[in-house]
Amino acid sequence: MGERLIDRFMPVADVRKVHEIRIAATPERVLEVAESFDLESLSLIRVLFRVRAWLLGARRAAPRSRRGLLEEMTAIGWGTLAVEPGRQRAVGAVTRPWEAEVRFVPVPPERFLAFAEPGQVKIVWTLEAEPDPLRPGGSLFRTETRVQATDEESRRRFRRYYRMFGAGIVLIRRVLLPAVRRECEKTARAPSRA
Repeated sequence: MGERLIDRFMPVADVRKVHEIRIAATPERVLEVAESFDLESLSLIRVLFRVRAWLLGARRAAPRSRRGLLEEMTAIGWGTLAVEPGRQRAVGAVTRPWEAEVRFVPVPPERFLAFAEPGQVKIVWTLEAEPDPLRPGGSLFRTETRVQATDEESRRRFRRYYRMFGAGIVLIRRVLLPAVRRECEKTARAPSRA
C-alpha cells in the first residue's frame, strides 16, 4: 500500500492499536462494506457503549436510526482527514474521552498535525484495504487507531481512562473486523439473480 494516510496526521502517538484480517473480497468492496456497516447492529458493541455510559454517568442516549459507520461517526463529530478512494480513509477528532458526555470535534486536515490546544487528546483512526498477496482477489483489511495527548495532564487522564476502557475499545475492533468479513463474503457468495 504506498503511503499510509495516518502517518500524515499522527506520526508519533501515545497509544497505537492495529487490527487486521484477511477478506475474500476486493479492497474496494471491503471499504464499501466497512464504511456502511452499522456498528450498533452488533449486540456486544451496543452493550459496551451502554456500560461505558453507565460507568461514567452519561445521560441515556436518544434512540438512534440505523446508520453506516462513516455516517454515524460524522454525525457525532468525527471528520474525514484524507481519503484514497477504494484503499484507505483517515478520520480524526479532538476530544476528552474521560468525560461522561464525550464530544468529538473535527479539526481541518491542514491544522490537525499541529493542533495542540491543552486539555485534549487527538485521535486518528483508519479503514484500510489492500490487495492480499497470498489470496488473489482478496484483501487485507486493517484498522488502526492512534491517540496523542496535547499536554501532560490530558495524557495522565487519558491513561487512566484507557486502563478502564481500553479492553472494550479493542474488543470493538475484534468484533467489527470479522463482521465486515462475514458481510463481504456473504454478498460475494450470494447467487446472482438473472
